[in-house]
Amino acid sequence: MTLHDAEPSQSDDAARAGWLYYVAGMTQDQIARELGVSRQRAQRLVSRAMAEGLIHVRIEHPIAACLELEQALSDRFGLIRARVAPGLGPGADAVRAIAPSAAQELERFLSMPDPLVIALGTGRALRGMVDAMTTMDAPQHSLVSMIGNIAPDGSASFFDVIMRIADKVRAPHYPMPMPVISSTLQEFAAFTALAPIARVRELATRADVVFVGVGQMGDDAPLLADGFITRAELTSLQARGAVGEVAGWVFDAEGTYLEKPESTRNGGVRIAPHLPRPAIGVAAGQSKVPAIHAALKGGLLNGIVTDEASARAILLHR
Repeated sequence: MTLHDAEPSQSDDAARAGWLYYVAGMTQDQIARELGVSRQRAQRLVSRAMAEGLIHVRIEHPIAACLELEQALSDRFGLIRARVAPGLGPGADAVRAIAPSAAQELERFLSMPDPLVIALGTGRALRGMVDAMTTMDAPQHSLVSMIGNIAPDGSASFFDVIMRIADKVRAPHYPMPMPVISSTLQEFAAFTALAPIARVRELATRADVVFVGVGQMGDDAPLLADGFITRAELTSLQARGAVGEVAGWVFDAEGTYLEKPESTRNGGVRIAPHLPRPAIGVAAGQSKVPAIHAALKGGLLNGIVTDEASARAILLHR
């Protein structure tokens, strides 16, 4: 069988349908005729193209309501950068809404000619951001992880993004091969004393720009769901006023960290409050509003990528 005789895969058909719909501007009826399939199948192929990330759609035209919210967030919290993406409506996945805008924001730094050290956290929002990025060559920059990449059972952390982004931008990258949260202070000390890990942590500490997700500390907190803390530890943190976390560092409603660096088992590099360099959070969703608000209020983040509904809720939060 020659290459031209090969049958197209379902992903090929989905990618073609998505291209015809989002780029060529065809209707589903037109796509059905073009591909020789039913309208229902054309509709399923277009949906599959989006669900599998085969087609990335970006809005290049600024929306007035989003621009107003960006300005309001910047004025309220003294931010150096705010990006508000159009919402997808009630019940939609907030990560899907913000991923393209976050990708554009990261690509803005990656396209700069002078070398930068770019530190990255983990989580669904960061993974969505990386998946939405275009492939580009940026060998002048260095990518470094803000947090450990080993889960409690010894497996690789599912939402670690360093390897995924390095593959897309072909830049030097520095993962942090240690537990997200060590079992004991002695284990933490042993890992951080290793020269390769110490060098990665030092690189992350002096990063020129930081991108992190923002976790919430409700009863279904990601730190609990992923097995990094126990239910008892979560309850104790909640009793102390915990509302959110960045890079595993838990903070209260004022944006004040609850742990001291000298007594932590958290492998994440702590973002110092009021950094003079960009520290950008990528987060959206009603459950995260108190955490995002606190991180901005306390100066843990000086930039945010979020969606319309979240931006409005953040501005109204007290």
